[in-house]
Amino acid sequence: MGLQIDLGAVQANYRALAGKAPGARAAAVVKADAYGLGAPRVVPALYEAGARDFFVALASEGQTLRAFLPDDTRIFILSGHMEGAELTGVIPVLNSPRQFFRDRTMRPGQPFAIQLDSGMNRLGIEPAQWAVIRDEALADQPALIISHLACADEPDHPANAMQLAAFQQMTAGCDVPLSLAATGGILLGPDYHFDLVRPGVGLYGGQPFAEAQPVVRLSLPVIQTRDVQAGEFVGYGATWSADKPCQIATVAAGYADGLLRTMSGQGANLYAAGTACPIVGRVSMDLITADVTALAQVPETLDIICPAQKIDDLAGLAGSIGYEILTSLGHRYERTYL
Repeated sequence: MGLQIDLGAVQANYRALAGKAPGARAAAVVKADAYGLGAPRVVPALYEAGARDFFVALASEGQTLRAFLPDDTRIFILSGHMEGAELTGVIPVLNSPRQFFRDRTMRPGQPFAIQLDSGMNRLGIEPAQWAVIRDEALADQPALIISHLACADEPDHPANAMQLAAFQQMTAGCDVPLSLAATGGILLGPDYHFDLVRPGVGLYGGQPFAEAQPVVRLSLPVIQTRDVQAGEFVGYGATWSADKPCQIATVAAGYADGLLRTMSGQGANLYAAGTACPIVGRVSMDLITADVTALAQVPETLDIICPAQKIDDLAGLAGSIGYEILTSLGHRYERTYL
């Protein structure tokens, strides 16, 4: 199994997204092992492209990055100051008054950031809480104040303007760098950019950044081909039967490798040099079957993620999103970096 990751495309996507917010500093979101693509290879490529601020979810992820990033970088921990977390060399993004006072007591004088809840109701200090601790927090000089948009991938959604207004109101008069926009927020325009933008999925070729260069190609080895006669079925549950004689290829990958079972019967394909080979029968744990009758010769590998079927195309057929496909790609794939 071959997962090809184009680091040059990651760099090009970073520069393109940074270029859409020329008045802001561009960070890079590299949580979940750089969205499943391998932080030890992706993060240095982003550093080379100009990124100096990196966001991860957990302190343990931050410590992994700190080991191979130069000292001129900042690593922000979105879960904040969790009890027992190792925060040496990283910057917690504090999400509640409790985290603020814990950090202030345990790490006096150390850098921190603040997350405000502008309406998503997931993480962040709520407006009433912020009103109580704002003066104390600002006196300690946070490195950054952020919030997060819930509907940035839907440009016309009223929640975007509502959250922007809430964030502006909560940060009015704050002499601190501000950040609201991830990939979708960058595309909403300059009102959302503030001082720092945080591109994430767009770096890796995902929507809503439609201009992104493809980053991933996933090729699956063909284990076996067989002739199937009209009326014979393929796979678990006998959910698919041939209506005419055909040739079926079985490839070595399945839902254990992040290729979701829910794409079964939804029109997903494998590809041979751009020729579609419909996936037939159920996706199982380690195997996928496809109708390769249209091919003059079956190659050694068939692609499931490629220019003809991108990450979000596959995700849509599985009733999911590109984020889930990327972060679910398993460790059984042999990764090749371009």
